[in-house]
Amino acid sequence: MQSLQPTSETGLRAGVLDAQALARLQALDPGGHAGLVQRVLATYTASLHRLLEQLATARAAGDREGLRQAAHTLKSSSASVGALELSALCAQAEAGARDGDTLALPSVLDRLVAEGERILAGLRAR
Repeated sequence: MQSLQPTSETGLRAGVLDAQALARLQALDPGGHAGLVQRVLATYTASLHRLLEQLATARAAGDREGLRQAAHTLKSSSASVGALELSALCAQAEAGARDGDTLALPSVLDRLVAEGERILAGLRAR
């Protein structure tokens, strides 16, 4: 397996994920023999897709607790793989849902979904 570099086939050329976060993952599997980075990214892609659906469902139902939980889960997994902007938006959405900030929350959720879709597209292109 090739080592994961920002210019490899992982879709990172488009700036989808933070190179330093990926380097930390790669350091756990020097040489890539166990395929750790690929497995982590595949798991993250599936989780991101599922959590974006949960966010949409909770949003449509006006379920602030559902929004908070999905944003919380997505926040940490996104930070782990280097989706730092998405993680920051999840933190904002989590706080907005928890605090009942009905003015700012819709805009944050719109930006969160757009960023999540951008990352999904970049990961699928790898």
